[in-house]
Amino acid sequence: MEKLYDLIIIGGGPAGLTAAIYASRANLKTLILEGSKDMGGQLILTTEVENYPGFPEGILGPELMKRMREQAKKFGATIINEDAVKVDFSKSPYTVETSKNKFKAKSVIIATGARTRWLGLDSEKRLIGRGVSSCATCDAAFFKNKNVFVIGGGDSALEEALFLTKFANSVTVIHRRDKLKASKIMHDRALRNKKIKFVWDSEIKDILGENKVSGIKIINVKTNKFSELKGDGVFIAIGHLPNSELFTDLSKDEKGYLIVKNNVFTDRPGIFVCGDVHDHRYKQAVTAAGLGCMAAMEAEKWLEENK
Repeated sequence: MEKLYDLIIIGGGPAGLTAAIYASRANLKTLILEGSKDMGGQLILTTEVENYPGFPEGILGPELMKRMREQAKKFGATIINEDAVKVDFSKSPYTVETSKNKFKAKSVIIATGARTRWLGLDSEKRLIGRGVSSCATCDAAFFKNKNVFVIGGGDSALEEALFLTKFANSVTVIHRRDKLKASKIMHDRALRNKKIKFVWDSEIKDILGENKVSGIKIINVKTNKFSELKGDGVFIAIGHLPNSELFTDLSKDEKGYLIVKNNVFTDRPGIFVCGDVHDHRYKQAVTAAGLGCMAAMEAEKWLEENK
């Protein structure tokens, strides 16, 4: 006989694991499909996390995720390292399939997160956590009095650049066009900041350094001239991609982020969302965890009301 869960959580980052802690502690029969590769979400790519409450000495991203995972298991959650490949939200109980199994549940929390839109360079992949980052709020403090680069030209890139000026000695924005895509207010704010300078019409071709970033190699797209710039950090800010492709029947915005009502509700009864798959504003582990808490509490309440 097919096992029926009270709740299936798709995703094993801070949002999904927090939801699992709350749900399993409330005696909901809870299954987490945390994926086969990215267990722990984007925090797996982060070396030291200094801004998560309760860890004044900081904690490694993978270690934080390991502790959350152990806490969810302690309260009885079942965790499976498989990727959800198909869902059916047309009727209850809802169905979630992996390449190996089919699961059914009375309710579902989607916590699939988002992924950084990376440049795709081999050197970038090698140096993630060693000077390459996609989150200034997470990692800026490691670059105090250092020289860093921000890659991008939109609001996100300028937000990263402005935040970095609180710590870095200088911030150089590398943009492939001759003008920014950012809003005027962000544009003006960045231009007024004496720590920020711009390199226009340029694309990054390589990140230099073996064990840590020592600089970048760029090409001017108009002159095809290569040049190398020395620096200590590279912040990639060319956007994020929400992991929402699987959910074709749920409402999304123009960028693919799932649309929610009242923080975590979808337009389908019993289907909830939390974390970066809908939150494109804050994108922090602590906000993802908070949304995971909300989703689990709402799921518990919904299940109680719809026995």
